[in-house]
Amino acid sequence: MLLETLSVMRDLPRLHEIATVLIRYGWGDVVRILGLGKTLQRAGRLLHWQAPEEIARLDLPVRIRLALTDLGPTFVKLGQVLATRVDMFPIAWIEEFEKLHNRVPAVPYAEVQPGFEEAFKAPLEEVFESFEEEAFAAASIAQVHRGVLKDGSRVVVKVRRPGIVDKIEADLRILGHLARLLELEMPEARRYHPGKIVQQLRRSLMRELDLFKEARNIDRFARNFAGDATVRVPKVYWDYCTETVNVQEELQGIPGSDLEAARAAGLDLELLAARGGDAVLTMILLHGYFHADPHPGNVIYLPGNVVGMIDFGMVGRLTDRRREQLIDFLNALVLKDEEGMINVLTVWSGEAEIDEEKLGYDISELVFSYDDLSLKDIQIGPLLSEITAIMRDNNLALPPDLTLLFKALITLEGLGRQLTPEFHMVDHMEPFIRQVYARRYTPAALARRARHGLREVLEVVTGLPRDLARLFRQARRGSLKIDLDVKRLDHFGLQLNQAANRLTVGVLTASLVIGSSIIMTVPKAPWGLSLLAAIGFILAFANSLWIVYSIWRSGKD
Repeated sequence: MLLETLSVMRDLPRLHEIATVLIRYGWGDVVRILGLGKTLQRAGRLLHWQAPEEIARLDLPVRIRLALTDLGPTFVKLGQVLATRVDMFPIAWIEEFEKLHNRVPAVPYAEVQPGFEEAFKAPLEEVFESFEEEAFAAASIAQVHRGVLKDGSRVVVKVRRPGIVDKIEADLRILGHLARLLELEMPEARRYHPGKIVQQLRRSLMRELDLFKEARNIDRFARNFAGDATVRVPKVYWDYCTETVNVQEELQGIPGSDLEAARAAGLDLELLAARGGDAVLTMILLHGYFHADPHPGNVIYLPGNVVGMIDFGMVGRLTDRRREQLIDFLNALVLKDEEGMINVLTVWSGEAEIDEEKLGYDISELVFSYDDLSLKDIQIGPLLSEITAIMRDNNLALPPDLTLLFKALITLEGLGRQLTPEFHMVDHMEPFIRQVYARRYTPAALARRARHGLREVLEVVTGLPRDLARLFRQARRGSLKIDLDVKRLDHFGLQLNQAANRLTVGVLTASLVIGSSIIMTVPKAPWGLSLLAAIGFILAFANSLWIVYSIWRSGKD
């Protein structure tokens, strides 16, 4: 079944690997449903359908994590994308997905050297004073080497792994087919929108594969924090940046995960937590452009309690409108305003059908559970997890741009609480919310919104004659199409079907009456024929009673 949906035979070996791993971790039924087993067996590749007993005893989220790890970089990245979907998965699943790391052995220098020289258009010795051939960090997409430029600048050089693009494209092709099959063959999987998840994965991977785009991200963050002495972003060396290589300043400090070294260096951990939190909230609430993965591995502590941020492959962006909605939501959250939270969640849900009474009750219960807590005692991570659980229970899904945001806030609060147990994200949010509201209602901001609204009205008014002319032309040509979305159309169809049934029975009843009447008027009709006419009258009478009863019952319904 799957063989016909794939465009190229070259994916068969990879399909065999995927099916084998799925079966190994107890997903044989999924392989059968998707038709992978029949396809591979027809191709002469036999599968062993029995999962090892020790694996079968593991919890479901653990088995999924292990399977994704075995399947390689694309699937590890898929797990990391799923870790951002706090609106779709319970916390136990998110915790397992967060354990996925794409740390892999580095590619030998001889394999990446041609990539360096192609990007630099020169041998390495002409560009660097010194260069470390052994990578000090390696992930599934790229690895990182240290070097010193001819002008003495210490830099890190990030290079894409050879052949990774072809492998990822093959995996994405397969995942796209599997997502479509899941939606067709497994109705219970549809609520998780596997097709949309694969699209999100594709966008994320394509961004990370383009190292020049990551350099642009770094440069933008550097400009945004140019006047802030508490935050440091690496400088980009544009002369040496391409799609496959980027060169950036090496921030020399203490890794965010080494708290003992930070204490030994005399750094103020509480101040570092406050500055890191303020930096990310500034990105989100003021700039609308944020680091989407602020975990300890992406943070460097520098002298003077300066927070350095690295690895900008995964970033998020919020439109002005989305940022306004987010501010309203956070303000309602801080003030424990049930109505305000429901209004924003309703907007975020888009066209999804909502049981507003149930949603209101769930939000009311949430607010009540936090009612006796002071602001400083509220942790944003558990609170957002509860909100996303409410969204899951009400069959609502966060917009994709907000899934990254929620995940970033939860990760950031975890980082802050590692530095100091007294770190409370909500405390840091309140001043930003006040600042944004103050900006929102300045005369200049009000005038800008008024101009924008007036421009939209004028565009509608001036475009009306053109739209009407187009409408009339389509009507004259007979090409005018009207799409109607009639609610309860299925119920209407059922009623129409019932009416047709009654009409048919009515016609048959009339036929019986007429036929029986004709027979009864035949002089000296045989006894059997008279009996047949009597039976016809009885059936006609019974049908008449049924029609009257069904009409009465439909009126009651």
